Amino acid sequence: MTTGRIADHPVSPIFLDRWSPRAFDASVMPEADLMTIFEAARWAPSSFNAQPWRFLYAKREDAEWERFLDLLVPFNRGWAHTASVLIYILSDSQMEMVPGQPKPSHSHSFDAGAAWACLALQATMLGYHAHGMVGVDFDRARIELKVPDRFRFEAAAVVGRAGHIDTLDESLRARETPSDRKPVTDLAFRGAWPGA
Repeated sequence: MTTGRIADHPVSPIFLDRWSPRAFDASVMPEADLMTIFEAARWAPSSFNAQPWRFLYAKREDAEWERFLDLLVPFNRGWAHTASVLIYILSDSQMEMVPGQPKPSHSHSFDAGAAWACLALQATMLGYHAHGMVGVDFDRARIELKVPDRFRFEAAAVVGRAGHIDTLDESLRARETPSDRKPVTDLAFRGAWPGA
């Protein structure tokens, strides 16, 4: 299924087909599909190949599912519960160029974002959708999931197959459509900052 989006410049269709719905079909994702999605994230680029991203996840059939859902803010919990997988994306704020000698990493969040993009695109290629979100009780999530201080919570994401719009409450149904993007001319500037 295509989204009907139109690019201003030639790009692969995968970039237009990827979008973030809220209606999922509550199906169970085969383990092989999930591992393929994580495998794509594994190959993301990172500074010094440090690979600072980490994923904590629960599948809907897991005993931890409700605990993972409960860490979302109520708005996100209200629709995310119909997804197949809930993932917390973290990054290691320290880099060890020499084992045992950690130093602050400037690019850990940037690198984790690259891994998230690879994950989302691979999910789309397999016929799933991924929806990232920051509506999370991150302080409680750190305690509940026993995350060390050096790791930063970046976001949460759900992955699943698109479901029927009627599973959403009335206020969300109108928003259940792929969004457009700003033009490249609003985002990319040759030379100095515009107007400087």
